[in-house]
Amino acid sequence: MSDTPNPAHSDPDAPHQPSPLFLVAPDIDNHTLLEYACVSLASANVMASDFARSLNGVQGNTLLGIQQSIMLGEMAVNRVLDNLDPH
Repeated sequence: MSDTPNPAHSDPDAPHQPSPLFLVAPDIDNHTLLEYACVSLASANVMASDFARSLNGVQGNTLLGIQQSIMLGEMAVNRVLDNLDPH
């Protein structure tokens, strides 16, 4: 790791600079990005749901709430995909 401070940490008004470690190729089209987001959200939805079943009480209920938020995000992305490419 670098000892150089991140400028965003010293100036709260500085624009966010994404880490160069993981970047999305700038030439990927929006439809492909949305499809990838949909698949990622669907996977996170299943993982959260499965994990929530192994928890009891408040922790399980909290994870089910998180799972529901993931599901709503997945539904929103699917709607955008449908709007972009109606059947």
